[in-house]
Amino acid sequence: MSILNAAPPLSRRSFLGGGALVVSFAITPRAFAQLAGGGEGGAGPRIVAPNLPGSLKSTPWLDAWIRIDADGHITAFTGKAELGQGIRTALLQVAAEELDVAPGQIELVTVDTERTPDEGLTAGSHSMQDSGSALRNAAANVRMLLIQEAARAWDVAPDTIGTSGDGRLHSATGRTARYGELAASLSLHVEALPNVPLRDPKLFRTMGTALARVDIPAKLTGGAAYVQDMRVPGMLHARVVRGPSVGTRLDPLNVAAVEGLAGVVKIVQVGSFVAVVADREWTAITALRRLQETGFVRMAPPIPQGDVVTTLRSLPPEEIVVLDTHDVTEPSARTVRARYTRPWLSHGSIGPSCAVAMFRDGRMTIWTHSQGTYDVRRVAAELLDLPPANVHAIHVEGAGCYGQNGADDVAAEAAMIAKAVPGRPIRLQWMREQEFGWEPLGPAMVTEVEASLDAQNRIVAWNYDVWSNPHNNRPVGAGGVLVGGEVVPPFPAPEGKPIPMPEGDGDRNANPLYTLPNMHVLYHFLKDMPIRVSALRSLGAHLNVFSIESMFDELAKASGVDPLVLRLAHMKDERARAVMQTAAERFGWVNGVRGDGRRGRGMGFARYKNLGAYCAVMLDIEVERETGRIAVLRAVAAVDSGQPVNTDGIRNQVEGGIIQSLSWTTHESVTFDANRRTSFDWSMYPILRFADAPHSVEVHVIDSVGMPFLGTAECAQGPTSAALANALADAVGVRLREMPLSPARVKAAIGVI
Repeated sequence: MSILNAAPPLSRRSFLGGGALVVSFAITPRAFAQLAGGGEGGAGPRIVAPNLPGSLKSTPWLDAWIRIDADGHITAFTGKAELGQGIRTALLQVAAEELDVAPGQIELVTVDTERTPDEGLTAGSHSMQDSGSALRNAAANVRMLLIQEAARAWDVAPDTIGTSGDGRLHSATGRTARYGELAASLSLHVEALPNVPLRDPKLFRTMGTALARVDIPAKLTGGAAYVQDMRVPGMLHARVVRGPSVGTRLDPLNVAAVEGLAGVVKIVQVGSFVAVVADREWTAITALRRLQETGFVRMAPPIPQGDVVTTLRSLPPEEIVVLDTHDVTEPSARTVRARYTRPWLSHGSIGPSCAVAMFRDGRMTIWTHSQGTYDVRRVAAELLDLPPANVHAIHVEGAGCYGQNGADDVAAEAAMIAKAVPGRPIRLQWMREQEFGWEPLGPAMVTEVEASLDAQNRIVAWNYDVWSNPHNNRPVGAGGVLVGGEVVPPFPAPEGKPIPMPEGDGDRNANPLYTLPNMHVLYHFLKDMPIRVSALRSLGAHLNVFSIESMFDELAKASGVDPLVLRLAHMKDERARAVMQTAAERFGWVNGVRGDGRRGRGMGFARYKNLGAYCAVMLDIEVERETGRIAVLRAVAAVDSGQPVNTDGIRNQVEGGIIQSLSWTTHESVTFDANRRTSFDWSMYPILRFADAPHSVEVHVIDSVGMPFLGTAECAQGPTSAALANALADAVGVRLREMPLSPARVKAAIGVI
């Protein structure tokens, strides 16, 4: 891994990034030494401009987003991180389109606390909505300034000047100039203007095309792609020493037994936090295993042993009314009631959480795969009592994320160890069992739904209750990470709080997009968390969409109405209707396979958070009645993400969402006894394997030309889970409402012993 161009960064009053840090692969000792010297930390957002789009609202200066050097080199900056969702490619296309240059002419720098704007978390499918909108507007502003500068220099009207797609401006009189020539006389430290002219979609050269993703080659070939792959000069390896899972500690802990091992550099002990530092990774692992040979004790209250419903319904709730309408309707003819649940879920990251940190000359540098890189800086500064300006956090992709796994914890721990071993870079990686045992889980949830139909099969009442712990306990201070509770004195753990709607957390997507009368939606927010939980991709939308869309199928069966017809009868949003109808047409819903005891079909629909992408998923499945295994023969999805930037990237996200949701819905469930989590490896926490993947997947992207960007990445999780449950009910005639829909539960439901 290398760090190039490591001179101290320039002030944003010049073109941002003139000497900032660029991450690539193949470091030199000199570059690494320069990096450690660093420069002043970047200031946070200082100006609020509510009239600007996306993240320009908090960072309105053009030079925070775009730099053009005198030699024509273009750098674009984003405060969002590449997490495997393809955002590096899509944002590159956005900047290239509005600057009207080829993507290869732009270097895109992702979140780095000394180079890029603070755009908060990379989460909730916000990257295109926030950063994409900001970068597009900023690039359009810069192109406008270049045209105005050329018009001034050539003494012609701006509307006689155009761009040619290669970094040149040209006038009607035949004069041309490169962007770099004009940029040399411009300052981009100016506030962006709203409503600048954007390029006509009819003239797009880059947006809307399937540009090859720039993050894929190294991943596909086994190259250095992730923070787990980082190797830097003088690097030491560390392992944190803990009990088997959250709430435990090793007892007794015989540190003296490993201090004398050859290759052990230091045992770091701060309060109850203990880590082994060694010159080789295997030495650190060997020392850790020796320390783990002793027993352990549980320091926290026992883990509840009841089922999901018993555990959650026993906790004191804060009642939050999401919807409460009272409409005059016809009397109901039939009512359907159901309860749906999901268990605690692990992120199941393929690569255990990892970070690299170095403390030199009073400055801390951290390479992290956290989705909240700026929060990593804040946490480390508070934990280590350092000025925030002395902490530099740089995002590097990790092999597994999408929610709060152990990335934040391991970044703070690496920083703690690095401060105890100054001058040497420290690479800390959790062991597999530590990842499963200590990361925050996706919360278990319960929903209860009661819906009524009138004699004309119109829904006339909808009552919906959801119980859930908070889904977003991401650390913004030292009390939010494990090591923050292990130092003396410990930092107080933050109190769990709900995320307000329309985003929501446990109540995300609990408010149906359908037009329904007499709706009462109540969120039973459970602040007390008997199990460590936080964000998992799509938050509460996974179970809420599962529940709503399962209930629609249950109502359709009770009334003898086709499930698609029932949905369309209650949907007024034209874009939602178009998505469902497109999926149905491509799937062949009208004349498709009907349930016959083995084969079945099902659908699910949602607009993510009711403000993101629209997504409909239809599945054709076959159930092996002897084993209970569900084979997904075909998956067809339609998605409306607003103006498409990279059509293949959108398909990637929906395909990935379908696969991930199928894994959650059919396989995954964390297990534990009263003392610890017991699903500590892949044998105890199985995930979807290649053999269980859909035989074919089709994703049809609706071309909403000129519409605002909508977040795509998490739109398929809920619809897929519902489509599977509905297809299973169609196939075998029995409704399963408790996830996972595992082979054992399928066999039990259909009476196979």
